[in-house]
Amino acid sequence: MSLINTQAAQWAGSAYHNGEFVELSSEDHKGQWAILFFYPADFTFVCPTELEDMAEHYSQFQEMGVKVYSFSTDKHFSHKAWHETSERIGKIQFPMVGDPTCEIAEAFDTLRPGEGAADRTTIVIDPEGVIQYVETTSEGVGRNAAELLRKVKAAQYVHQHPGEVCPAKWEEGEDTLAPSFDLAGKL
Repeated sequence: MSLINTQAAQWAGSAYHNGEFVELSSEDHKGQWAILFFYPADFTFVCPTELEDMAEHYSQFQEMGVKVYSFSTDKHFSHKAWHETSERIGKIQFPMVGDPTCEIAEAFDTLRPGEGAADRTTIVIDPEGVIQYVETTSEGVGRNAAELLRKVKAAQYVHQHPGEVCPAKWEEGEDTLAPSFDLAGKL
């Protein structure tokens, strides 16, 4: 079943953030845009490249009012160790949430059955707590934070402009579409 246009599950967990262990929950992004960035495991191969890419775009997400949280089924202690020993992961300024019970990954339908690891899944939640975007890729396919930025901008635009939609490859400032009976079959 698709999570699109459903109310996001509530979550809570321990995280490593800015050199400290903190307790976070879905309440921390209530009324704001949020990205939940699930990845399989710390100290792996594709994951550090994706997390570094997100870290390099983090300030742009912040400027857009978007909270970013990364999640794996590792403990927050592992996140700290990885952050302190990896140059790539050391760039991260967003919270790295531990999900050792797998409850958060399971609530967002991204837990790999029988593996105790999350899929490579991105979820975008709007200020009303509704899921607007879900992407899951296979183990060997990394995500692109620049493309995610574009998609979040489109989601924010549509959210702020009911009755308009963003066509393929839409970039901020380009024309949008207003779906109507007269437009059907003419594109």
